[in-house]
Amino acid sequence: MATSVSAQHFDVARLDGDPLPVQVLAGELDGEFAQVEGQSVFETSSQPRWWRLTAREAVAPADAPNLVLRFPHLNQVEVWRPGEAMPVRRGLIGSVADRTVSTRALVVPLPQGLATGEQIYLRVHMLSPSPMPVAIESLTDVHRHDLSHVALRTLVLGTLLVLAMLAFGFWIGIGERSYVYLFMAMFAQALYQACIGGELRILPWLADLIGYDPRVGRMFGMLTVLASNSFLAFYLSLPERQPRLMKVLHGCNAVLLILMLATVASAASAIALTGNLVLLVSAAIMFVASVVGCFQRQREAYFMLLSWSPMVVLVILRMGELLGGWRNPEWLEYALPIGFALGGLVLTIGLTDHMHQLRRDRDHASRLATYDVLTGALTRSAIEERLEALVESAQRGRRPLSVVFFDVDHFKRINDEHGHRIGDQTLRIISLRTRNRLRTYDMFGRFGGDEILVVLPDTQLREALGVAENLRVSVNCRPLSIDGRLFPATLSLGVAELHHGESVEKLLERADAALYASKETGRDRVTGYTASRLRATAETV
Repeated sequence: MATSVSAQHFDVARLDGDPLPVQVLAGELDGEFAQVEGQSVFETSSQPRWWRLTAREAVAPADAPNLVLRFPHLNQVEVWRPGEAMPVRRGLIGSVADRTVSTRALVVPLPQGLATGEQIYLRVHMLSPSPMPVAIESLTDVHRHDLSHVALRTLVLGTLLVLAMLAFGFWIGIGERSYVYLFMAMFAQALYQACIGGELRILPWLADLIGYDPRVGRMFGMLTVLASNSFLAFYLSLPERQPRLMKVLHGCNAVLLILMLATVASAASAIALTGNLVLLVSAAIMFVASVVGCFQRQREAYFMLLSWSPMVVLVILRMGELLGGWRNPEWLEYALPIGFALGGLVLTIGLTDHMHQLRRDRDHASRLATYDVLTGALTRSAIEERLEALVESAQRGRRPLSVVFFDVDHFKRINDEHGHRIGDQTLRIISLRTRNRLRTYDMFGRFGGDEILVVLPDTQLREALGVAENLRVSVNCRPLSIDGRLFPATLSLGVAELHHGESVEKLLERADAALYASKETGRDRVTGYTASRLRATAETV
């Protein structure tokens, strides 16, 4: 039997009320059924209602036909045929579930086929306000469509759960709060989909506990929106960048919290409708925030716009259908969860990019705090920190360590006569020349102004004096070339070796004293502090 999704198998009519089955099946109320356009059963009332399907053409028994009501969610249906004493009851969960088919549809075999004009009556208890397209499918088509449905639903639910676990793992690993919101949004959406889609029946004890209570799915749905709003506000930095939109979003979250409390007490469909309206407003807010963020060149906004734009369209289409404006194509039932899963994937990638950007900014800030921009030397705080560690290690291992203090002779005169730009270039070139004369594990730091501290691990005083002399010669061996002009430069250097039990402060005081001794004896020279007291004499090389 050839089938088509768009095939018009039935004339569909609806009865506003829930009379006794005997009255309906006897045809007493046929005149009260109102004709409905299309091939869908859609009920906004939570009370049971009767529907009538009249076959437009005959269906042969040889085709193994089945009455199929697609995307039933939590709805329950009784299928009555005139002349039959008992109906066939169908639902996705519980004792009325048919586990030989997927959760795609409620399937009722029609072994006798259908005659033209034959009527089938449905008593529908619609707990999920969503259209159920009605069709006739052969058994082969039922199985084929079931396989496609299971594959798509597995992909969606698997993606949501994987993203949720990744977000949870990232939160545990790095402690970033935004990953908690993302985890809650993905996990709640997976539970929502499993509730309304019927996949929850793979856990019979949980399905029996929840049953057909629509409040559970609604609770997960509203939790999804609440967590999504919190994540996206944090991700786009709305409180700082767009405070007005953030206030509106706070209002949406407040309404959602009230609706969640109301859901505990009531299963009224008005709560679900209000929740969907809040979802629509939240989606619009995020879309506007993303567009504004793109104009502000906010990197995160591009990921947000890419992930959220399709969702806005899908939510609008869904809301229009629920409000009775139009009937959506069946693929929208798959498009919404797939869109949410893909949106979550894009946002996960975007959040990872955001974390990388924060790490790059942190590393840049750390580098600025560690290295001097002009000379490339360690900053004072960085060189002091490393000197503390090296001194402690040398004292503990009884190994030698020496330091060299040096500065540029008459540096103030260079600044005064030639300007600070020439002075900066002088420091940069001298730092480059002297640093190139050091070993890879020696420490080179700018202690302040034109004063440089060099730390020489595993180096005794005599060796350190030789290193200092190399530093001095590297500068005075030839003038500095700056802007096509030559500037002579020399260094004064002081050297001291660490004594056993000596503090870092005492070591630096002795090296500083040796430096000033070099200046007092004529500059352009190296002086080593050879005694253990500050009043000791200096030795000039």
